[in-house]
Order: sequence, then C-alpha cells, then structure tokens
Amino acid sequence: MAKEIIQTSSAPKALGPYSQAVKVNGFIFTSGQLGIDPATGELANGATKQAEQAFKNLAAVLEEAGSGLDKIVKATVFFKDLNEFTTVNEVYATFFSSDFPARSAFQVAKLPLDAEIEIEVIAEA
Repeated sequence: MAKEIIQTSSAPKALGPYSQAVKVNGFIFTSGQLGIDPATGELANGATKQAEQAFKNLAAVLEEAGSGLDKIVKATVFFKDLNEFTTVNEVYATFFSSDFPARSAFQVAKLPLDAEIEIEVIAEA
C-alpha cells in the first residue's frame, strides 16, 4: 500500500504541515480547501465566492492526482454559519448535476483564516 502525496501550484499551499491530498488504494483524500485564490493568496469575499473557489481548488488538486470532480464519492462541507447552507447548495449544483456524491455538512466554531466555508472530498483515482 504505497501512498502518493499530491501537490499542485494550481491550488493554495497548505497552511500547515499537511498535504493538499494523498492518493492511496485507488482513492484520493483531500485536505480541506478554503476559498483562497492560489494566484493572490487572498480569501474570496463571502460564502458564495469562497465555495466557488474551494471547488476550483479541489478540481486542481484532483486533476493533479489524475482524477476530477466527477470522481468524488464523498464531500464534507464545514460552515462558519449553517445559514449559508442554501447558498452553498446553489454553488454545489453548478459543479454537480447528477450522480451526486454523498455529503455531510457541519457548522463549526471557527475555520482557518476566519473563512466562511471549507470543503474536503474523497474521490476515485
């Protein structure tokens, strides 16, 4: 069981001692992605823009690993405010139109950089 560390400059660098993703046994496990623009290092403004950017970041990480958003089997969404659930669902629907992945959603006390949203996924390699 060899694991492969996934890193790409097309997504923000990890904010700590962890990998953007790890590929093992036919699956890719991503770290949580915030809505940070990798070109500027800035957090997008508001939950909608942060969710959009988080998905773009996830797409870049998955592409680097030889996968894609269509291969996601499980997503976990962390909210600063669960009242943004409907807003994020609207963004989510622009990235997935059928064969939806399983998903969990949680409101948490605080996210890194005081972000509104963080998303992590598990995808087929």
